[in-house]
Amino acid sequence: MIGRSDMHPFSSGGLCGKIAIIGGGSWATAIAKIVVQHTHHIGWYMRRDDQIEDFRRLSHNPSYLTSVHFDVSEIHFDSDLNRIVQLYDTLVFVVPSPYLKNHLKRLKTRLKDKFIITAIKGIVPDENLICSEYFHQVFDVSYDNLACLGGPSHAEEVALERLSYLTVGCSAREKAQAFADVLTSNFIKTKTSTDVVGIEYSSVLKNVYAIAAGICTGLKFGDNFQAVLMANAVQEMDRFLKAVRPQSDDRCSNEIYDSVYLGDLLVTGYSNFSRNRVFGTMIGKGYSVKSAQMEMEMIAEGYFGTKCMKEINRHHHVNMPILDAVYNILYERISPQVEIKLLTDSFR
Repeated sequence: MIGRSDMHPFSSGGLCGKIAIIGGGSWATAIAKIVVQHTHHIGWYMRRDDQIEDFRRLSHNPSYLTSVHFDVSEIHFDSDLNRIVQLYDTLVFVVPSPYLKNHLKRLKTRLKDKFIITAIKGIVPDENLICSEYFHQVFDVSYDNLACLGGPSHAEEVALERLSYLTVGCSAREKAQAFADVLTSNFIKTKTSTDVVGIEYSSVLKNVYAIAAGICTGLKFGDNFQAVLMANAVQEMDRFLKAVRPQSDDRCSNEIYDSVYLGDLLVTGYSNFSRNRVFGTMIGKGYSVKSAQMEMEMIAEGYFGTKCMKEINRHHHVNMPILDAVYNILYERISPQVEIKLLTDSFR
């Protein structure tokens, strides 16, 4: 049974239809909070039945953003991904990128006719594909049915209803606008874009640069240097985005200083809510990668993104000294002091 879904009109209109959230973490919980306020019904896939039962009993996610309370009668929980995909029209994927393939291995229901929104700020490991490309190549989802969600938006601040700005990217502007309308509220402002590739890659790179910022914090660099680091990071991001898309593509005319690019970079690099910055700080203080990962309760996707981006850039040959430095520290075990010293000498 889907509970009350048949009793509620979907104020989002016909394009989005019935919306389901795929994932049970903090960002998934924040997005669910936004969507259910508008539609009064969502599907919600969580892998663990015990998490679902605790959620139903407590009326909040037992593991993440526990201060956010839901009317659970407005939610159809399910641990069966196939059933969720069958029942819902728009699927918002919010699982950590390293686990996306394992979740989808269980899928026997076709995704081709669904509207897929990826709110995953990472790359599919081993495949070295941004998520929209993965859904397109592996599941034959057309680009018009693929969207991404980006922008400076820590889940913790969304939970507190602090003003946040989100960008919905999709090659089909009317579908992007339909989902943007679902998200818009008194504390969420939205805009649309056709630059799916740019938004997804920048969402990965900003995590890498946040790790760099954290490493420098752990090494006792101050605000003056952090500003220089971020200034160089946005230039590095811009060089890469211009390299990965055809110059004839009008989506390349993005403004790197828009909130979905620069804004997301800044909030991830500076905020104490940033798990990638926290991870980098631990590395800068002398933690090993393994010990830092064990101490953190949440995944720092920038660790995986660093390796993927390094491999992707072998095909593009973009000058990316910050990416190279973070990769050398995390994967080549080069001393942070040595690597960051070389980086500081290259900055002006």
